[in-house]
Amino acid sequence: MRILRVFVLYMCALATPALSTEASFDTWLADFKTRAIAAGFDEALVTQTFDGLTPDPDVLERDGAQPEFTRTIADYLKGVLSDARINAGRNMLTEHAALFDEISTFYHVPASVLSAVWGLESAYGRFQGNFDVVRSLATLAHDGRRRAWAEGELMAILKILNNGHASRDELKGAWAGAMGQTQFLPTSYLDYAVDWDRDGRKDIWTSSADALASTAYYLSRHGWKGDEPWGVEVEIPDSFPFELAEDSVLSIGSWSVRGAVKADHTIWSMVEQSRPAWLILPAGYKGPAFLVSKNFRVIKRYNNSTAYALGVGLLSEVLDGRQAVRASWPSSTGRLSRTQIKALQNALTQAGFDPGKPDGISGPRTRRALRAFQRANGLVPDGFLDRAIFDKALLVLANPGNAPIGQSQNGGQ
Repeated sequence: MRILRVFVLYMCALATPALSTEASFDTWLADFKTRAIAAGFDEALVTQTFDGLTPDPDVLERDGAQPEFTRTIADYLKGVLSDARINAGRNMLTEHAALFDEISTFYHVPASVLSAVWGLESAYGRFQGNFDVVRSLATLAHDGRRRAWAEGELMAILKILNNGHASRDELKGAWAGAMGQTQFLPTSYLDYAVDWDRDGRKDIWTSSADALASTAYYLSRHGWKGDEPWGVEVEIPDSFPFELAEDSVLSIGSWSVRGAVKADHTIWSMVEQSRPAWLILPAGYKGPAFLVSKNFRVIKRYNNSTAYALGVGLLSEVLDGRQAVRASWPSSTGRLSRTQIKALQNALTQAGFDPGKPDGISGPRTRRALRAFQRANGLVPDGFLDRAIFDKALLVLANPGNAPIGQSQNGGQ
């Protein structure tokens, strides 16, 4: 019966339709325009901004297939660390050396990190996106999955237009609403855009100076520490307590006592040993391991993806003349689709673990529940979701007699 229940959960997840709303796009748009006018925006501005708008199906398609989440970490980083991107980054650091030095000195953010963000976001200004940002955000708002967020960004766009920061035609960018050379969302533009070249306009579209300074200001405001690295690659023994990964904040000295050593085999300094750090295993216990600082989480404030933050960090290492990664990435057994992750979440919930609401996203709570399951069943508790653990977990959860499962059988984990 348990095999049947898990199978049914999986098939139900496969059959779940994409999130949609009953109201038509035109009905939603008319309601939003009414609320925007009630919020104090001029009716003519609202009408001009949204006149003739229709939903963009390409935006919804891309929303379900973001590369940071659907590709393996190794494949993603291969693109991040391409020869073309690295060479372009080095050229930009040389060409704009004085600008980078000024901005880096003022905001205490390394030039290599700023260059890495610039390179990942727009290939150093070359590809800023051709989507109509207003249409993209309206599409996402009507879809409903992130309505409150998207409507907030649309209100920010009205403020940008009302204040004369940009014209309606200039609001081009990525499919999810990010704009400019370093891809700021409208709310971030309002809060952090900088007129570094002092021409009277915060121009993140055509002014590299404004775009880079805005990024540096953003990172600085979110807690970037200029005297700390984003992270460091480490080697850890097979006996390492992998269940501490991701959630535990320990001093590097404490991680060292547990067996973590620098991948380049240099010795931890006293200053380094006193710093707090988190351990991340982006490809599981078989792949490279990194101790990351608060600066890593600051990068994730820019783009909430471990893959992205690791890409920025590793590209900055290369641009500074260091090796990106020393350990080898393991052969992939395949990333899980959102449908498969949702099925696994349902199965974990049925077994007494707590992955949170089944949403098909491998967030911290899901990985925490998976680590508890792994630990309860004699598996390495690295919390890494791939096809191998998916097959193993559904098999074990469907056959409770083969291994202990659930909170009542694993010491309350």
